[in-house]
Amino acid sequence: MAKTEIQKKPKFQTSETFFISALLSLSGGLQDAYTYLLRGRVFANAQTGNIVLMSCDFMEGEWYKGLRYFFPVLAFVSGVIVAEMIKRKFKKSRHVHWRQIILVFEALILATVAFMPRSSNLLATMLVSYSCAMQVQAFTKVNGYRFATTMCIGNIRSGTESFSAYMHEKKKENLHKAILYYGVILFFALGAALGGLISHSLGYKSILVSAFLLLAACAMMHKEKM
Repeated sequence: MAKTEIQKKPKFQTSETFFISALLSLSGGLQDAYTYLLRGRVFANAQTGNIVLMSCDFMEGEWYKGLRYFFPVLAFVSGVIVAEMIKRKFKKSRHVHWRQIILVFEALILATVAFMPRSSNLLATMLVSYSCAMQVQAFTKVNGYRFATTMCIGNIRSGTESFSAYMHEKKKENLHKAILYYGVILFFALGAALGGLISHSLGYKSILVSAFLLLAACAMMHKEKM
């Protein structure tokens, strides 16, 4: 008599759970609102928007204005490279997970930005973009699905694709996947809204809330598998 195979739910690392993803998305939305509202109308995460604005300024001969968008893009590229370096160096560490190192590093960067004056807006935005890149490179999955915590376009596409598949095939797995993606988008939007609200009362120090969210996520990853 053949043994009945019992289907088990797949186990994911703590860093791939929806709760951690929600915290990181909340932080990511806040970071974008922070740099746009308080640091010179430049995006921390939306590098597509920065490239569009940069190109328009360059075409109009506004070279200095265009550089405000160019340097954050370079900082984002650098953040991806450094995140990969950290991953390669600490991936086999038995004492701390490499993703936790990145979260602590991010939090320290954001805490530094909180105390930078208006005259350092460009540098502040570059540092936040650098931090965002590290985060988006380190956290790429939620419940096994590819996603991003600091931008929405890919999540919107994937979520809508999954919902469309559910409408045609009626598979609950596709609906569950769509809800995950839309949930991450919702928390990103809530983070941006929170950033807009607290920027009026806390000013430049409002980015500390984002740093706190990152440290909270780091603490929740204490059981992360190496």
